[in-house]
Amino acid sequence: MQTEWRVACVRIPRFPIGAVRLAQQRGDLGKADVQLLLPMSAAEGCCSTADPLDGGMGDGNGNGRGKELRAKLNSRPFPFPFPIPPFCHWDNTLLALTDGQPTRPKLRSVSAAAAREGVRAGMTLTEARALCGELEVLPWDDVALSAAITETTALFVQASPQVSPAVGVPGMWWIGASGFAAGARTTDGQDERAFSHALLTIAKRWHPHARVAIADTCIAARAATWGSFRRDESSLVCIVPHGGDAAYLASAPLALVPMDREMRDSLHALGIRTIGDFSSLDAGDVEQRWGDDGLAAWRLAHGNDPRRPVLAQPATQPHVELELGTPAATMEPVLFLVRPAVETLVTQLVAQGRSIASLAITLTLDDARGAMPNAQPHTVTREIRLPRPLARPAPLFERCRGLLARWTLTAPVSAVRLTVLLTSPLTGEQGNLLNTSWRDPGAADAALERVRAELGPDVVVKPHVRDGYTPERSGAWREDTEATLDGGRTSGADRNGVKRSTAIVERSPSNAVSNATLRLLESAERVDVDRDDSPRRIVWRGRAIPVANAIGPERLSGDWWNDGYSRDYWRCESDEESGELVLYHDAAGWWVQGWYD
Repeated sequence: MQTEWRVACVRIPRFPIGAVRLAQQRGDLGKADVQLLLPMSAAEGCCSTADPLDGGMGDGNGNGRGKELRAKLNSRPFPFPFPIPPFCHWDNTLLALTDGQPTRPKLRSVSAAAAREGVRAGMTLTEARALCGELEVLPWDDVALSAAITETTALFVQASPQVSPAVGVPGMWWIGASGFAAGARTTDGQDERAFSHALLTIAKRWHPHARVAIADTCIAARAATWGSFRRDESSLVCIVPHGGDAAYLASAPLALVPMDREMRDSLHALGIRTIGDFSSLDAGDVEQRWGDDGLAAWRLAHGNDPRRPVLAQPATQPHVELELGTPAATMEPVLFLVRPAVETLVTQLVAQGRSIASLAITLTLDDARGAMPNAQPHTVTREIRLPRPLARPAPLFERCRGLLARWTLTAPVSAVRLTVLLTSPLTGEQGNLLNTSWRDPGAADAALERVRAELGPDVVVKPHVRDGYTPERSGAWREDTEATLDGGRTSGADRNGVKRSTAIVERSPSNAVSNATLRLLESAERVDVDRDDSPRRIVWRGRAIPVANAIGPERLSGDWWNDGYSRDYWRCESDEESGELVLYHDAAGWWVQGWYD
């Protein structure tokens, strides 16, 4: 016996771009303190005053259909308790989100305006810039996207308690559409249409062309959101009659049925383009060729979809909140509370087989802003994103200490809250107690974090091989983390101009020294050279250095497209304690670049 069930699908086009743009306008990129979207006003960065209920057809002066439609919605069983604000047309600006890779970043999502310029997802940033020089690029932010999904889900709960964001498809929700009215559903579907318009009003707070569809199954509702589109209100809502899912899906494109790429390519090679063509295949043949996954896709093509939205439950993030006995104007009392809070969170997550990948610290400030009547406490949140997930209290506490040490207080602190934003499956090294050479990597992490907290960033570095032929370009130092933001483009000298040693592979034809260590100067220094066929004496820093043996020349040239060079390199050995100097000659003269030791 089949029980009548109705499900709504809400699809907001290019939702991740809107989520990241809104977080940028609020100044919340990478932050965990979520503020509700209500009310969204033009002061919050909206770039258009067009009424969202006009479907993009109004003139921006209130002369569209927004007033009439709002009055109709408020008279239906699902009136909104809040006013409809002006909509921010971020989709009409040249925007794109990148995957955040330090080298050759690629676009993950582009706005409609950028798509009209030929920019597509999957392009490299260089290719996109070549097509559209005015393209504004923002990094993909999972924290901002998760916060926007949570906020929008909370709004959809006002219409139905069964709300499930689609996994892996940000901007799509499954919403239960059964039993939402006090009375029975009328034959002409007026209650469903009122319900769909209530959902559409919420979705239009993000995009004027959001789509809502209601059907018996999730797959039919999703397919209906991709139906014929016109720039009017009627095309934004689609209601598939009860029992008509299979007939509606018959003409829909096959791309709307989830399946693996190999199976999709095989069906395409067989000339199958629509869901109806796929559903006409024999179930036994489908199972024999593609197995259980193929049979599951075949059942979806027949409108047999067991998926249902579930009761919306707010995602609970592990957190610890502690109050200070008296407000503190320094960080020492805060650190006293942070240490046990970190230990508590680590213990909780380890028991669940998880480790911490991102942690947020929220301080409650005791100032005049929070003392006002009916005012919310003034809180400030900052996030710690770890280069690799950790499940040890010591290095986590050192990261917290480093963050708090750089935190400038504007008012005394009355409470502190630690919230785990992102977790990862617990992975760890299995140590051997009988092996004396084994060490806990957490101890090294904690020591390095203390150094970073004391001296700042870019002090714990490691050598990095680069693709370059000149000595200063063939090696560099970079921050000793797995998530180096500059992609290893750190220069060979630190911020204070101190010389750094760089290990490079010897390129000299003599191969006298393999894997030698070259001490590079911060910048090459001009010298005077007495020579005949090769250098015989070097005058450097007011001192004459006789050359016992000169190896060279070795011609290096290239980089004509960037900063071209053409040099003759010499390695000059001296009987004195000057070591083995590295010189080169170019059009500007003779230069000392470093020495081997």
